[in-house]
Amino acid sequence: MIAYIFFGGVTTLVNLGVFAGLDGLHWNYQLANVIAWFLSVLVAYLTNKVWVFSSHYTTVKAFIVEFLEFYFFRALTLIIDIIILYIGISLLHWNALVVKLIDNVLVVIVNYVFSKWYIFKTVKK
Repeated sequence: MIAYIFFGGVTTLVNLGVFAGLDGLHWNYQLANVIAWFLSVLVAYLTNKVWVFSSHYTTVKAFIVEFLEFYFFRALTLIIDIIILYIGISLLHWNALVVKLIDNVLVVIVNYVFSKWYIFKTVKK
């Protein structure tokens, strides 16, 4: 759990940093969000695989399945991400970075559940 929180923080910093940078350049917030999502999910996959869940695979197929499952479940939380940003920024007119920070907290929790129980689950022998 501690490793997940630490690397979740690293992933969140990547997500917020990329989003803030693109937002500062006055990019559309949803486009900035998707780019930030893509880069942060790549960081999350690598750190979760190696240091958080110590997932090991023995075949290329197993790697591809795990990678696609990770991106699939993260894509589900991207939908949550997009909805929260739309409500917070477009409808409520809140500050984009404040909404993105609140959004990240909720998304990290959901991502942990998906990672722990579906993607990097321990297979019983």
